Amino acid sequence: MKNQPEMTLRIPEDMLRRLLYVAKAEGRSPNNHIMMLLRNNVQYFERAKGRIRPEDLRAIDISEYLAAEEETPS
Repeated sequence: MKNQPEMTLRIPEDMLRRLLYVAKAEGRSPNNHIMMLLRNNVQYFERAKGRIRPEDLRAIDISEYLAAEEETPS
């Protein structure tokens, strides 16, 4: 898999423990479990409010999430 942008998540300890518990119970890594939750949330949003247009996605500046990736020495 190619390198993907990284994002830090601040989460209370209790919620972290719950996340880890559920992810393990469902046979997922914590990252894969969060990705599944995000996909489900986007699908719900699009069903309720309509598809997100590609041009709207292209207009979002993600440079702050790519900057950390560029600073990492290879």
